[in-house]
Amino acid sequence: MTDFASYPSLRGRAVLVTGGASGIGADIVRAFDAQDARVAFLDIQDDAGRALAEELGGRALYLHADVTDIPALRAAIEEAAHRLGPIRVLVNNAANDRREDVDGVTVEGWDHAQAVNLRPHFFAAQAVRQGMRDAGGGSIVNFSSIAWRLGMRELASYSAAKAAIVGLTHSLADAFGDDAIRVNAIEPGAVITARQRELWYQTDEAVQALVQRQRIKQVLTGDDVARLVLFLASDDSRMITKQSYVIDAGML
Repeated sequence: MTDFASYPSLRGRAVLVTGGASGIGADIVRAFDAQDARVAFLDIQDDAGRALAEELGGRALYLHADVTDIPALRAAIEEAAHRLGPIRVLVNNAANDRREDVDGVTVEGWDHAQAVNLRPHFFAAQAVRQGMRDAGGGSIVNFSSIAWRLGMRELASYSAAKAAIVGLTHSLADAFGDDAIRVNAIEPGAVITARQRELWYQTDEAVQALVQRQRIKQVLTGDDVARLVLFLASDDSRMITKQSYVIDAGML
């Protein structure tokens, strides 16, 4: 079994993860919990959220919040800070990679894609800024995707949002730098989650076909991504900001 890094600077630190009840988000919540951080996570999947909190022995705080509802998002962030202390790490993970043909995209569908995949990143960052500044600084990790680099035809609205997140990350890093708040982005590749298996890669053959497009011929997992998040959240990366990291096993 591989031994992975531990980060003493994360011990006792208040962390907020959006979209944390399942998939990559749940793996991130577990990873921070294993570092003895104080973790709150937001989602609309109540059964999954409560189950994860129970799995972690009640150490992680689950809060129901729809990230497309900005007042509700702000209220959940305020509650998390009230219960755990100032949020020192924000992981903007919540997303929906709905696939649709370009000709089928509606104005309402486009706007919803931005409301899920882009808008909450900004307003969550805005909401935690004061607390992070007062606490002496912090780290914000925004989730982008390699989808915008690949130009996937069925992900136009999603890819637009994920490309914008890289630009947003650069702007926020400039705006928050004087507050000792670092802002970085992660661009995952084909992470095989339960949702991906259910919707897009339903057979082992489909998964392996995807893996064969990678330079590293192994399945990319949420745990792999979570370990990068831990590094960017910790003081080990204290001088890293305004960067976007691709983690895709060398996808072609």
